[in-house]
Amino acid sequence: MYQKIIFILTLLFFLPLNAQNTSFNRQLDSIYFYRKLADKSSNTKEGINYAKYAIKLSKETKLDSTILNSKRLLATLYIRERNVDSLFNLNHENLKLATKLHDSLAIANITNVLGWYHEQKAQIDSSYYYYYSTYKIFKALNEVEREAESLFFMANIQFSQRDYIGCEQNAVASIRLLQTLPITDKSLDYLWALHNLIAIASDELGLYDKAIEYHEKALTYSNQLENNFIYTLYSNSNIALIYKELKQYSKALVIYEELFQNKEILLKEPNNYALILGDYAYIKHLSKNYKIDDISRMFSEAYKLSDSLNDLYSIMSVSLNTSEFYKDIEYKDSALFFANRAYNLGKETNTNDVILQALMLKSNIEDPTKSKLYLNEYVHLSDSLQNKERAIRNKFARIEFETDQIVERSKQIAKERLWLLILSIGLIFTLLLLYIIITQRNKNKELRFNQQQQETNEEIYNLMLSQQDKIDEARVAEKKRISQEMHDGILGRLFGIRLSLDSLNMSTQPEAIKSREKYLEDLKEIEQDIRKVSHELNTDFVSGSNYINIIRTLLDNQTKAYKLEYILRNDDNIDWDSVSNKTKIHYYRIIQEALQNIYKHANASEVHISFKQKNNVICLSISDNGVGFDVSKARKGIGLKNINSRVNEINGELEIKSTIDSGTELIIKAPI
Repeated sequence: MYQKIIFILTLLFFLPLNAQNTSFNRQLDSIYFYRKLADKSSNTKEGINYAKYAIKLSKETKLDSTILNSKRLLATLYIRERNVDSLFNLNHENLKLATKLHDSLAIANITNVLGWYHEQKAQIDSSYYYYYSTYKIFKALNEVEREAESLFFMANIQFSQRDYIGCEQNAVASIRLLQTLPITDKSLDYLWALHNLIAIASDELGLYDKAIEYHEKALTYSNQLENNFIYTLYSNSNIALIYKELKQYSKALVIYEELFQNKEILLKEPNNYALILGDYAYIKHLSKNYKIDDISRMFSEAYKLSDSLNDLYSIMSVSLNTSEFYKDIEYKDSALFFANRAYNLGKETNTNDVILQALMLKSNIEDPTKSKLYLNEYVHLSDSLQNKERAIRNKFARIEFETDQIVERSKQIAKERLWLLILSIGLIFTLLLLYIIITQRNKNKELRFNQQQQETNEEIYNLMLSQQDKIDEARVAEKKRISQEMHDGILGRLFGIRLSLDSLNMSTQPEAIKSREKYLEDLKEIEQDIRKVSHELNTDFVSGSNYINIIRTLLDNQTKAYKLEYILRNDDNIDWDSVSNKTKIHYYRIIQEALQNIYKHANASEVHISFKQKNNVICLSISDNGVGFDVSKARKGIGLKNINSRVNEINGELEIKSTIDSGTELIIKAPI
């Protein structure tokens, strides 16, 4: 009764669960649909609205992983839109979710975005911290390409803060990682950028030969790219500037002349064109082989173009070069105008290199009184920058050290939690083991009792079969005896009578002849009837029917007790006498066990049992019209386990077919 209640409760539980699963899957499909719309939308604002709706649906699922994926998509769209301000809170929420899920790859990607966010906000310490955290995670995950990218971002920050040695160290580490990967356009792009970064850092340190070497190495990578004009332009113009520092003006001019042979291509990048034109004009001036008017026109063109584009960096560079030019030809007013323009823009953009150069120019142009003020400002700023550079180098090292300390502390806390978890699990496991042992002992007692009961039932059944066999033997013997007596006794006498009557047939009296003929015919009919009876008695016409009678008796008794109707069908081709007692006993017990299960669990009113034989295999089918169950989800109880064990004992096969509200069918196939 208890098992029946459990079965019904399970059925009631799974019916609404299937509906819930269908609804849940539809909701997930909707989330994927809106994510796809957001990602593919050509209108970024429209895509953001789709992503926000996907987040709303994701929150309804209460699945952290689904919520995280939707929120990360929104962060990506904000980056595409350059909507920096919206990223901070969103990515910190994402970081909490990813940490909760222990998703290291997601954590690395999110901290990478936070590094970019703080870099855009000029919050250098925070940016470097997040990039370094990203690098450590990618390194632990053996994500080599992403590890190299993180080192590149760190090197860029160090260069911007004049930590040229630290910049070179991280750039070289990134190059080594990228060189272990297959060559792709992306890896070539990074390799060019990293070599270019080391080159300009070396230039800042006055290591000009090394700078040229790395620029030329950078060109070997950019030359493998299809659209490499910008790469070639940057590298060659930077090499030309290094030759300027080395006073090798002729080599620099050769490079510029080659570049300006493709002036139309240069003009496609007007910012770069203005910058390079200003450098080209200044090197022409330094070489002293060109007319002043031509050089002046070049400076004028470069300045007007950069000013019209409002490209502050180009304006500052062109202004400094133009100021140097006018200072050298003693056009002090013009020199001072361009020096002041560069100085003011340097202050505005906080570009210290430009400020220093402008101060030095102004000190050389102005009268001694003002010149002294500019020199003092120059010295003060230069000393300040040097102190700042030393502090920055220490700061980056401290960030890395403190980050590693935080990681180590986190690992220590994780270990402590792990041990606590292990101890807790051990205690729970011990208690569970004790419970299982006690429960198993009780089950073993119950199983032993059931086994003993089954063994007793089998002994009784074997005795029944043995007794039935003896009865059958006695019946067969008795039939044979009667048959023999009829054949040897009655038929013999009748045959004698017929012969006597044949002898009387010699009488010629009409009445006698007619009577004898009638008697003879009667005797022949009696003889045929007796022969027929004798033959039927000698045939074991009830052979094999006794086992089915035993099954029918079982069904009569149990179905009456269980208030069931039954239909029994037997294949007359089955020779039950040739079937082993072991197989018949197991079939008997399987039917008995199945009837019990039907009574306990199926809530059925009718059961069908049939025996069929095909190719020396006996197939037993037991079906009911009960409530049925989900075969894939149901747990096997003792009844089904016993049936399965008996089927294995006779080398048979068991198949269970069941559908909720459509009944259950057991099919057992075993060789004869």
